[in-house]
Amino acid sequence: MATELDKIDLKILRTLQEDASRSAAEIAEAVGLSQSPCWRRIQRLKDEGYISKIVAVLDRDKLDLRAQFFVQVKVVQNDQPNLNDFSQAIRAFPEVMECHVILGGFDFLLRVVTHDLHEYEKFYFEKLSRVPGVREVHSFAAVSEIKTTTALPI
Repeated sequence: MATELDKIDLKILRTLQEDASRSAAEIAEAVGLSQSPCWRRIQRLKDEGYISKIVAVLDRDKLDLRAQFFVQVKVVQNDQPNLNDFSQAIRAFPEVMECHVILGGFDFLLRVVTHDLHEYEKFYFEKLSRVPGVREVHSFAAVSEIKTTTALPI
């Protein structure tokens, strides 16, 4: 069962969001605790699911993944089986960084990253448009990125 978070827990989480590679001693110093209690709190936050995973955030530009698209997808029929089928199929595509079920004129919103427009075209025709039940797709190319963060506003 998850416990309520106090101010120190929130400080730990904010510190980890900034740089999760820091040692428990460095985090403890940043939040005003000694190392052992800080380490125990971090372990509890992991065990209770507040920290779902620790990853490296990579630079798209350095990896030459310069094309980013936001894609609205509408399925043939907006019922649970069709939504589930699409959801399952889309998980297999590494180009899809995010997939959200949305309310409104479309059923899904995707964030897709590729090297360039030609690679997106290949993804669209060879993968996305072949997913059973896809009725309509609208793609929007992002020309610049104003803000990107992985840090939640806690």
